[in-house]
Amino acid sequence: MPYVERGEGELLLFVHGSLCDYRYWQPQLAGLAPHYRCVSVSLSHYWPASRIADDQPFSWSHHADELAQFIDALGAGPAHVIGHSRGGAVAFQFARRYRDHVRTLTLADPGGPVQQPGQTLATLPETVNALRARAVALIAAGEVNAGLELFVDSVSRPGFWARSTNAFRRMATDNAHTLGPQFHDPLPAFTREAAAEVHCPVLLIDGQLSPEVFHRAVAALEAWLPDARRATVEGASHGMNLARPAAFNELIDGFVSGFAR
Repeated sequence: MPYVERGEGELLLFVHGSLCDYRYWQPQLAGLAPHYRCVSVSLSHYWPASRIADDQPFSWSHHADELAQFIDALGAGPAHVIGHSRGGAVAFQFARRYRDHVRTLTLADPGGPVQQPGQTLATLPETVNALRARAVALIAAGEVNAGLELFVDSVSRPGFWARSTNAFRRMATDNAHTLGPQFHDPLPAFTREAAAEVHCPVLLIDGQLSPEVFHRAVAALEAWLPDARRATVEGASHGMNLARPAAFNELIDGFVSGFAR
């Protein structure tokens, strides 16, 4: 699994979300490397090795197992794991399955529906599914920029794509091919029972301006997780670690330092 690494000390493992790769966490590696060993990975099917895993399924479950294999190969666990959006869902499932590999867990706007006790199975609204199908259709038709703009603005705020840096847009374009397979692999719902299986300390972060779906997930997990605390990045939406990197890094440092060996 491709990765970049900076710094020495306690291992911080960064897990990216949709349309991203190890480049997504550059502000965190730059800001936190003076104090930690910061490692950012690219999950299978994502840039820069998108073709290597063609014989493997595109799957959140497979990605969760990949993280365990990566930490074993690195020989540096357990790790302080930080996941964003879809990567937050992957990191959550990883922490459930591989408790010995995770020292702390940070979930920033974790992706996935919420399954409240006693309710029917949580699914995404049809309007969301229709929008995502339109985004994939645009990309398949060669209108990559239009498809990416539609999707990215829907998970952040209208106009976010237009205001994004060239580096972010280049990264998303490099990973545009993952959007279709991703929608055929829906994320599992967060449940009280699943949250009870995460025994490490957890930091939940949401962006003040993030879409409501992420606030709901963070609020539910705050109530369900055995050992959780919550923080909000003021003035930021879904990409809070890019929009307010100093504030985001301060939250990570303050949390992780309390559980350093």
